[in-house]
Amino acid sequence: MTFKSAYLKLTLFYVLIVMIISLVFSFVIYNISSSELNRGLGRQTRVLRELPTENRPPFPIQDLEKIRLEQLDASNNHLRLNLIYFNLLILALSSIASYFFAKRTLRPIEEMVNAQNRFIADASHELKTPLTAMRAEIEVNLRDRKLKLSETKKLLKSNLEEINKLESLSSALLKLAKYQEDLKLDFEKLSLPEIVTKAYEKVENIASEKSIEFDNNFEEVYIKGDKQSLVELFVILLDNAVKYSPKKSKVSIKISKDHKFAQIKIIDHGVGIKASDLPYIFNRFYRADNSRSKEEIDGYGLGLSIAKRITELHGGNIIVKSKIRDGSTFIVKLPARI
Repeated sequence: MTFKSAYLKLTLFYVLIVMIISLVFSFVIYNISSSELNRGLGRQTRVLRELPTENRPPFPIQDLEKIRLEQLDASNNHLRLNLIYFNLLILALSSIASYFFAKRTLRPIEEMVNAQNRFIADASHELKTPLTAMRAEIEVNLRDRKLKLSETKKLLKSNLEEINKLESLSSALLKLAKYQEDLKLDFEKLSLPEIVTKAYEKVENIASEKSIEFDNNFEEVYIKGDKQSLVELFVILLDNAVKYSPKKSKVSIKISKDHKFAQIKIIDHGVGIKASDLPYIFNRFYRADNSRSKEEIDGYGLGLSIAKRITELHGGNIIVKSKIRDGSTFIVKLPARI
């Protein structure tokens, strides 16, 4: 069933409910109004019957009764016609309003389904790429009857690299799936500099390979959160900064308190991110083009999605400021604890 047909079915259901209520009220109003009209005109006839003979109108009471019935019938017809017009108006307005509310009701579900379909399609594509490469290499080498041991080792090494990529992707997918759920994280009072230091230590070796230095400026700030997920958040951001920084450059980490929020800035001095890419970098599987780095960067565009979700689970937000050839600044804000 497409969402267009779902909109129509839900619209018809809303219209049906509204029309049933409208018709019931119309029926009740018609009966009450008709009864009141009949009672009022009947009271006039009784008053005339009770008048003394000399004060009665100069025509038979039977004629008055006939006029009364004609007036009652005309009033009822007029009331019925007005109620029909009223219900037609209700039908038109309820159809428009029902379609609007149906779309509003189903839109979150549609967006969720579309996001799920995109996720499945993207994940399938990412999984297919290394599998296709492995299959092609194996098939080509199997057809080679003079395959040497050195070439076999080279093939196995290449396949091992692809397997490592698959493991990395599956691990990232599992993490993303975990954080997409309504997790009940174990929150506790934490020192933010300690959390960032633990994350920094995990990427220190990678930074050393590129001779990248860290410039740390930490203010003691406490937050309430889940230790493991917060360390993972800053590992993602620091690893990202190191990957896209040139060799022998510097990455700055600043921790400060901004009113009721703890603010963490991670600043790199790489080539930056294009303005056209900035709105999408937190989307799953989104990767900016190669203009961000002269080097081939491994990854699947899931890290920043995970980072954003962890930040949201802690009641914070994450933004990025960047210009081409001027580096990038990721800013994380989390509720501070006194």
